[in-house]
Amino acid sequence: MSKDFPDQGPRRVGQVKEVTSLANPIIKDIKALTNKKSREESGTFLAEGLKLVIDAIELGWTIRTLVYAKAAKGKPLVEQMAARTVASGGLVLEVSEKVIAAITRRDNPQMVVGIFEQRWTPLKGIRPQEGETWVALDRVRDPGNLGTIIRTADAAGAAGIILIGETTDPFSLETVRATMGSVFAVPVARATPEEFLAWRKSAGVSIVATHLAGAVDYRTIDYRKRPTVLLMGNEQSGLPDQLAREADALARIPQQGRADSLNLAVATAVMLFEARRHLLSLAEGK
Repeated sequence: MSKDFPDQGPRRVGQVKEVTSLANPIIKDIKALTNKKSREESGTFLAEGLKLVIDAIELGWTIRTLVYAKAAKGKPLVEQMAARTVASGGLVLEVSEKVIAAITRRDNPQMVVGIFEQRWTPLKGIRPQEGETWVALDRVRDPGNLGTIIRTADAAGAAGIILIGETTDPFSLETVRATMGSVFAVPVARATPEEFLAWRKSAGVSIVATHLAGAVDYRTIDYRKRPTVLLMGNEQSGLPDQLAREADALARIPQQGRADSLNLAVATAVMLFEARRHLLSLAEGK
């Protein structure tokens, strides 16, 4: 066995490459994944934390590289994920805390990082079924908002997210962090406004859009008739007329107080749980 792949003893997980230098070409490539261009060119992204790595692998996402800090060495779950990474043809790196801090851009980094292949759901393949709720986001800009919406969609049992126009990247480090792992459970599609409107004509869905001009209380809309797409506008400018006029219903959330608007992620959560209220119940014992 070469020095690059030392014997790990009786619990050896396979080929583990030890890296301590920030100048290592593999580490440079991984660090570059904080840039959107590098993510797009490689088709990969970073996920931090052992829980996220386990969730992703369990859900069938393809892991390219597993990185763990020396402090995590020997932990059974880390070894299991390393073994599964090797078995699927991926690379396992054991690195110093300095290296993992540089990768994650954190002073107190997670001890495990996974590099996964991106996964997009083709819009044309989406055929919403009875009881499904999709969330369509027009030009969402804030990674925290998008991540929180993906997490909320997961919690509410939504079928997926459709990103319309130029949006923030769902696979950015900030967005993935905010999803708390839900990015691996919620399908994400993307479309131009024209593609979205063409899709909705044959999708058999009811489009419910939030809009300042909406005269209808969001609680009075019937969300049971057809699969629903909740169409939410940009944080600053709201929905453009091109999309708003194609909605089956324009909804508004009644407000009282000095604040004149809600954060996009909060507004989406309010809409989602109302749209799915007839489908949600507390399981016995929970």
